[in-house]
Amino acid sequence: MSVKTEKGTIVPSFYIRSFMELVPVLKELVLQHLPGEHYFLVDIKITATSGPKKVIVLIDGDQGVTIDDCAHLSRSVSEEIERKDLIEGAYTLEVSSPGLDQPLSMLRQYQKNIGRKLNVVLEDDSIINGELKSVTADAIRLVAERKEGKKMITQEKEVSFSNIKKAIVLVSFN
Repeated sequence: MSVKTEKGTIVPSFYIRSFMELVPVLKELVLQHLPGEHYFLVDIKITATSGPKKVIVLIDGDQGVTIDDCAHLSRSVSEEIERKDLIEGAYTLEVSSPGLDQPLSMLRQYQKNIGRKLNVVLEDDSIINGELKSVTADAIRLVAERKEGKKMITQEKEVSFSNIKKAIVLVSFN
């Protein structure tokens, strides 16, 4: 059995040993089996501490992701892994959406969260909390609030992606 990599190289599956070689192959499989265009791949992580390898696939969607979406993708990808004999030995495959505590990592994630409040940590470790108003290819625009004495000051700020260390969606229980 052979596997075609992202670069078009045909590799016998028994040569795919390292995680570095396996990730692009798994990425292609996941992208082929996403249930629609409004879903997208966020990340693939492979760990192998003691015991079987653990493959974690994080997906997101413009309208969110359901448990059924994750289960369907998990079954499809697992069948392909087995059919192509991509992972030697035992492994666990987890397909889920990024949790609320996971930082935003893709432009598309920022776009889907327009109108929500973000906690943005900048490269200089300063923090901006504010409502995400817009997203471009290079930056985000937030309406930030800060207290100055007894007054609440609202200020619009543009932050370039190169200046963002981490951005997390703030959950409101109001």
